[in-house]
Amino acid sequence: MHEVSIMQNALEIALEHMRRQNATRIHRIHMRVGALSSVVPEALEFAFDVVTQGTPAQGATLEIERVPAVCYCPACQIEFEPDGYFYECPQCGSLNVQIRKGRELELAFLEVSQQTADDRRQMTDGE
Repeated sequence: MHEVSIMQNALEIALEHMRRQNATRIHRIHMRVGALSSVVPEALEFAFDVVTQGTPAQGATLEIERVPAVCYCPACQIEFEPDGYFYECPQCGSLNVQIRKGRELELAFLEVSQQTADDRRQMTDGE
């Protein structure tokens, strides 16, 4: 399951961006996962719960935006979502198409915050 290492890398990137913003907590991570990326979104979700334990992202929300495969036929100059395993233009039947979308695997955005004095007080008071 390579999704664990993918999520570990994504978390490292997220933590680095959090530090650059002088933030102390990650609340939300939004990823874009393409249908052709060979990544199983459900496995990413499981891996997220495991790799965030004990980090500033523990308890954060992982949002996964699924990006469908989109092809382009240069002959017809149309974009289409392929049906099945053969990326055939639905208009002319050509197999000479370009994949335009669906390979994405990216950390799109984060929601972070800084810890306030009240937050620190609550943590030390045990509330």
